[in-house]
Amino acid sequence: MKKNSLTTAVVAGIAGVAGFAGLANAVELNPDGLGQVLIYPYYTVNKSQDSLFSVVNTTEVGKAVKVRFLEGYNSREVLDFNLFLSPNDVWTARVSEIGNGDGAGMFTDDSSCTAPPIPAGGVAFRAAAYDGSSVFPKDSGPQGVERTREGYLELIEMGEIIPGSPLDDATIHDQDGTPNGGVPGCGAAVSGNNPAPYLSAPGGGLFGSGAIVNVGEGTFFAYNADAIDGFSDTNIFSGPGGLTPSLQQANTPLTSAFVGGAVAYIFANGSLLTLDYPNGIDAVSAVYQADAIYNEYLTVAGLGANTDWVVTFPTKRFYVDTFFNGGAVIPPFSENFAGGASFVEVGINMYDQEEGFTTQPEDFSPPISERPSALPYEVNVISFLTDTAAEDPSGVFGSVLRANIVPYGDAGWLRLDLASGDGGHSMRPAGNGVVMHGLPTTGFEAYNIINANAQPGMLANYGGLFRHRASRSCTGVDPACS
Repeated sequence: MKKNSLTTAVVAGIAGVAGFAGLANAVELNPDGLGQVLIYPYYTVNKSQDSLFSVVNTTEVGKAVKVRFLEGYNSREVLDFNLFLSPNDVWTARVSEIGNGDGAGMFTDDSSCTAPPIPAGGVAFRAAAYDGSSVFPKDSGPQGVERTREGYLELIEMGEIIPGSPLDDATIHDQDGTPNGGVPGCGAAVSGNNPAPYLSAPGGGLFGSGAIVNVGEGTFFAYNADAIDGFSDTNIFSGPGGLTPSLQQANTPLTSAFVGGAVAYIFANGSLLTLDYPNGIDAVSAVYQADAIYNEYLTVAGLGANTDWVVTFPTKRFYVDTFFNGGAVIPPFSENFAGGASFVEVGINMYDQEEGFTTQPEDFSPPISERPSALPYEVNVISFLTDTAAEDPSGVFGSVLRANIVPYGDAGWLRLDLASGDGGHSMRPAGNGVVMHGLPTTGFEAYNIINANAQPGMLANYGGLFRHRASRSCTGVDPACS
């Protein structure tokens, strides 16, 4: 019997009580942390940092997984390969600086099968998807390999490996009786399209972790990957190097009224929203949709404190990149990626810790556009620095994908309004007419404290990481939108 998350069982139960007994599978952002798709909101190699990743298969069957690293400007892929997890397997990797500090690359000592195989010396991230040297047309962002230094990661389960099949035999780890002594055969069975006949539909049960570590400074910022469950009812395998599957391939044909469409389950105002979309990408965006995100900041000078917010739009490229959208920007975003950016205006409501309030500054500082408070990229890092120049990186991660907010006081919290900018951000209507407001968003706050006098002559670093909180709003006939 396949493992099911508690959330899926609860949602199915609610659907049954509501008279929708057939609605047992739909795209959901699973708070239990298990799913078919994992989104890791940020990686970076700036400031001599390394980014560490793991994925765990909690099930008794093997998995074929698409691994895709995406850069932060426009989410063009910088590395794409297939990973084969055996039952109860774990795969780990790191992203580190390579060469003369220009670009980044991925390294792993893990023995799980990949196609193509990962060399012992790692593999460099590539500019081909944005510099015009591949099937992707050249875009307007920076063209050098330094663009690969920041971004995020997505893993998509393509299918479960049929037990006893040649693919199962090739990917099972042959144990030698010692810890970490299992090694699979791999070989031709995992290459090209050979795995396709030996896969059934995805079953979920994956979870993942990410961490950004600076060995020299002694900092370690760890987070759980987002888990999207109910992503696909069908085998969506693609050979290595293919552009699919992507988040566009969300499909729940057993529950959707649209051919090729997908249903999303969302909790809003304590009620379950069941939203049917003809485009799978809208179902994924809907589960990430937020009209505002909330988090704290800490910038106490005496503590040597800095704060960065990572704000990632994991589906934005499908709405703003003309390679995907056919030329016209698609809501909830307001402009295509051009001139190296695709701006979305947001609102800033900032509070100190004693009820003090300001909507100032009306723009990120220094201004990067003529419009107030505009975030330009797929991955945005908001810093909280009092005195900064346009070219200065962010305080914690050293990000160049950064916008700055001058803090109100040295500690407090901020509401980032994602719904009201650019005349209002709203998704395309679901099949029942419900419209979700805001933007599809994920990310976290990270702060760092430098204690120069932990003990005489001793410097210490401390840090913390907290996922963003979010609110949702919608309009339409559903009671949850009232």
